[in-house]
Amino acid sequence: MEWTQTVSRVLVDAMSSLLAHAWSGGWQPAELVRHFGRELTAAHAAMLADMIAHEARTYPAAATDPRWVDQVAGLRAASYGPDAYAGPNWWGSEGDYLTAWKARITDSTFWAAVATAIETVHLFSHLPVLEILLPLPGTARRAGASRAPAGERAASAADDRMLGKIRALLAKAESTEFAEEAEALSARAQELMAKYSIDHALLAAQSGEREEPSGRRIPVDSPYEDPKGTLLNVIAIANRCRAVWSKDVGLMTVVGFPADLNAVELLFTSLLVQANTAMLRAGGKRDEFGRSRTRAFRQSFLVSYAIRIGERLEEATAHATAEAVDELAAAERDSAGAVSSGTDLVPFLAARQHAVEDAVDEMFGGNLKRGRAARVTDAEGWASGRAAADLAKLHDRQPVAY
Repeated sequence: MEWTQTVSRVLVDAMSSLLAHAWSGGWQPAELVRHFGRELTAAHAAMLADMIAHEARTYPAAATDPRWVDQVAGLRAASYGPDAYAGPNWWGSEGDYLTAWKARITDSTFWAAVATAIETVHLFSHLPVLEILLPLPGTARRAGASRAPAGERAASAADDRMLGKIRALLAKAESTEFAEEAEALSARAQELMAKYSIDHALLAAQSGEREEPSGRRIPVDSPYEDPKGTLLNVIAIANRCRAVWSKDVGLMTVVGFPADLNAVELLFTSLLVQANTAMLRAGGKRDEFGRSRTRAFRQSFLVSYAIRIGERLEEATAHATAEAVDELAAAERDSAGAVSSGTDLVPFLAARQHAVEDAVDEMFGGNLKRGRAARVTDAEGWASGRAAADLAKLHDRQPVAY
């Protein structure tokens, strides 16, 4: 019917035009769909994924950052479109969208599709402003890898192999039921990450390439988002990064150099899985009167786990840095202007840390405030969390085979 097509066309146009405002407010495709799913429902997130894919067609490929393109491609899984999702317009024309949407959902009506679209439009008016971390679509200077930050442009096939090896080790650590095996796997992965990060920094210095810090937002989901945020923060600090939490949207912005950001993201994902596994293995808890204290136990468990992990990561970082200093001191001097000896490395890393602090100041200005630490109210949870962190051993002094 003509009137249904008009309604559909108006709402699709409204959602598409609002996306441009969201992008200029710092949002990225994957973050926006996640936010709509958190605030509304999976149906709203699926509709928004369709609109983002539809809107993305208006930007020239040569002027769209490849990381943006990858996020849009990843949203296909959120769509309610056909399994063989061949393109952004599985529904046909804009006037056909809501009718096609209705047909994809059992027991849905056209007016239910209209309501979903209106609620989606309404939520746009409540979006907070985020920091812009990627070039806006249509504004990237040129196609190809040159749009990525300097450190990422220097990434090679060797980097990909190293990161692939680290991911494989952490995946095994997450899946094993044997604590000693998890210790060995996590320790080896940490050693590889530390070496990867320092070598990447030295390579940039020796090549004369100007490497700049950048930001990456990482989701921090409920339940227990406070201690999870603490865990991500201590991992960031140990890897010479800074973390800023936008708690209202469940996102933490980590600022650092590309190799360090990779390490933070990999470690956070793996250690959170290991923490959840150990926490759930402990089961539910009750007090002397039979009342549940499971939530207090788990909150305290995760806070303690995060603090102990932070201590261990700081130790591992100091050890890896000391080893790198010794290796450089024993090596022949490089060409002029490069980091050429062990004594050069410490001030070099300190200068990179200052660059990260400056990037945070530039990105967030004076809008930051210190958050309050998550509360600990359960002694057994604290002790269990610290024990679990000790089992997630992250450092040894054995040689690592490559």
